[in-house]
Amino acid sequence: MSTPLTGRKALVTGGASGIGLACAQALAADGALVVVADLNEAAARATAEALGGEAWVVDLSDTAALEDLTLDCDILVNCAGIQRVSPIEEFDPGAFRLLHRIMLEAPFLLIRAALPHMYAQGFGRIINISSVHGLVASPFKSAYVSAKHGLEGLSKVTALEGGPHGVSSVCINPGYVRTPLVEGQVADQAKSHGISEAEVIEKVMLVQPAIKEFVEPADLGALVSFLAGPHGRMATGASYVMDGGWVAR
Repeated sequence: MSTPLTGRKALVTGGASGIGLACAQALAADGALVVVADLNEAAARATAEALGGEAWVVDLSDTAALEDLTLDCDILVNCAGIQRVSPIEEFDPGAFRLLHRIMLEAPFLLIRAALPHMYAQGFGRIINISSVHGLVASPFKSAYVSAKHGLEGLSKVTALEGGPHGVSSVCINPGYVRTPLVEGQVADQAKSHGISEAEVIEKVMLVQPAIKEFVEPADLGALVSFLAGPHGRMATGASYVMDGGWVAR
């Protein structure tokens, strides 16, 4: 039976865990051949095998190695990311640069590598997993917030350049998602704010959303599948927020 993404090849960075895994699963369920790109070799290979796809073990912080890359994917999901929480005056410069390499420079290089194939076939979907922090800021996250704001701009430029060639580019902006990355932030936030981990969840992470719950990865996967599919053609140059009402304030 034909599915919406039958015959399409999707590349998902950070595809072996968290949001990336949910995206990979949703795209595979819709018929795409999924390339699971991840630093964790065992997890990437296991996920690819489970989805009938391919594994690409890659360190996206090594951006020099990506400069001559060529990609033949029809759908590119830039999802890989890390987090560091610290006041600006104490923020390690090396960590700041690392976040920007993984979450801004690497997406640029992957988009650059994928566009020629997409342009040649007159079809392409670039889906950048940004964050509510691509639209607003929070204290102690200078590297993450600035990288995500940069990703928003990169996505919009890609939409303008890619539109005449049948290529769309969007950002998805979740609030806090129930993933290992977010769970790891709880302890860091507790230390930075001087409060308990339970208070971090109640008084920091979920104080802004109208719906006091974490976003579920599967919900983001479903949105990615829609944007990647035939009905996502005109959904370009925009930021699709899934944050429980955070930025409505």
